[in-house]
Amino acid sequence: MMADAQPVLSLYDEPFWAAMAEGRLELQSCASCARFRYPPAPVCPDCLSMDYAWTPVSGRGEILSWVIFHRQYFDDFPPPYNAIAVRLEEGPILVSNLMGIMPVGNWIGEPVQLTCRQHEGRRQHAFEWAGAGAEGA
Repeated sequence: MMADAQPVLSLYDEPFWAAMAEGRLELQSCASCARFRYPPAPVCPDCLSMDYAWTPVSGRGEILSWVIFHRQYFDDFPPPYNAIAVRLEEGPILVSNLMGIMPVGNWIGEPVQLTCRQHEGRRQHAFEWAGAGAEGA
């Protein structure tokens, strides 16, 4: 028996998932240099400041990498399913899933927009394709 996928919950992850539960994507931003960071951490990797705020982000980005899994690793993700790495406009990279219409061919560089989905009783981030052909289908 495989396990269900669960979010990581630590002292620094709780505000991320609390915002996601309300349909918002918020990331830590450094109070000193304004750099956004993900995953959350106690110290800014650029200026080493320990001061930060949880700040809403646009949810827009582009696909850096993608894969379609044809093997089942978790009970709650039957194959085939995809995983994408998205660089947000604000800079950080999130690993998520692409929902809805899929681009044809290579997905790298394709624009995406944040969406939320219910999964196992909780709201999770996912992305939808925002490229040409995505609007009218």
